[in-house]
Amino acid sequence: MISFLPLGGADEIGANCFYLNIFGTGILLDCGIHPRKTGFDSLPYFDLINDLPLDFVLITHAHQDHIGSLPFLVQRFPHVIIYSTTQTKEIAEATLHNAANILAQSTDIDTDFKIYSHDEIDLLVRSISGVNYNEVISLKGMRHTSSSGINVSFHDAGHILGSAGILLEHNNQKIFFSGDINFSDQSIMIGCDLKGIHNIDVLILESTYGSTDSKKLGTWLTESERLVKTANKVIHDGGSILIPVFALGKTQELLSLLYLQMVKRKLTETNIFTGGVGREISNIYDRNRYISRRSSSDLLLKEIPQQNIFDIEDLTYFKKNPSIVLASSGMILEGTTSFKLLDFWLQQKNFAVFGVGYMDESSPGYRLMNSQKGSKIKLTDFSEPKKVNCSVERFYFPSHSIREDLINIVQSINPRKVILVHGDINSKDWLGHKILELYPHIKVTSAEIGKSILF
Repeated sequence: MISFLPLGGADEIGANCFYLNIFGTGILLDCGIHPRKTGFDSLPYFDLINDLPLDFVLITHAHQDHIGSLPFLVQRFPHVIIYSTTQTKEIAEATLHNAANILAQSTDIDTDFKIYSHDEIDLLVRSISGVNYNEVISLKGMRHTSSSGINVSFHDAGHILGSAGILLEHNNQKIFFSGDINFSDQSIMIGCDLKGIHNIDVLILESTYGSTDSKKLGTWLTESERLVKTANKVIHDGGSILIPVFALGKTQELLSLLYLQMVKRKLTETNIFTGGVGREISNIYDRNRYISRRSSSDLLLKEIPQQNIFDIEDLTYFKKNPSIVLASSGMILEGTTSFKLLDFWLQQKNFAVFGVGYMDESSPGYRLMNSQKGSKIKLTDFSEPKKVNCSVERFYFPSHSIREDLINIVQSINPRKVILVHGDINSKDWLGHKILELYPHIKVTSAEIGKSILF
């Protein structure tokens, strides 16, 4: 008997966590935290598995919505054995320590919400077993009732460094969990590698861009050209550009893109600012450049001329020195560097803010990207309205598959059943209907938190 139970991330982007019971062996696929919630509300519903066996945790990649609640899980289930790719393990050390610093500074968390320590993170990271892509490991839980073990392998998902889709095989049944998967090339990362993944029984598929018209997204090439043209105008007018980015993934991809465009003399050469944990992660990208699939192994991110945003004490510097600032977070969440810089940026008529990645509809970044110059916006429900004096430009550099590529993945893998996760209702509806229209022999199910699916 195999059962699937979502604990989080079934119909939204956040707290991704899915429980599999394969003949008595309990496995968690990812263990994320919700970026826009706090305290217990930010965690997956771990209570759903209190009376179920839990033996292993398999992590697809190191973004916080996929790994951020792992320290809380280990507090409750200290016996679990954790696996990820070697690159994800390396990145997790940086991102989990950074998350601990952020949690320690939070003032709106319940007093009975136990925040983990840096010592606990050190122990946790050391306990993670790092595996290579395509390497097969065999798992058996304490209550495993089958004579056959569960073969598990990680396959390059093309999303960020170390990201993986996970293949689980037991007897003649195959389950493939896509994680966050990207079919197309980015500036650094190359699209997913699905060689050997076919004729799957169950495909657990992300649906992030399922409801998004791909014509609006463009491609990395067309969006690069549009960004360069817009950036040149801002810089030539004496303005600076704020680009909110995720510290992991988008920082490295956009830093590479900007630098290469300057080298080609297409983008006006100007100061680039980075900072925080994004720089540390860039070093990890550099260290793994010869053992990961990427567009160029010669590019060293640390050798790209860049200044530290945290060295600037007087923001009027950016009025005198047109610059491009890559600052976290990508959704301009309250309290982050991009949120703090935004207040100054909004006051400058010749400045600009460029949105370049996914933004949740409830985030300050989404509100800003849907505003116009001269209008007033409330970045949060409790903040005062602010006038938007700067320019606001929306670009799309997706690190997730567009919806047509998600369909291509279904066609390539040819599953008997698809379970849709990691997307809002509209995204899952579009994708589910399209799969049924094109491949009526495939059964499609929309995952729901707390609702078990048997197969």
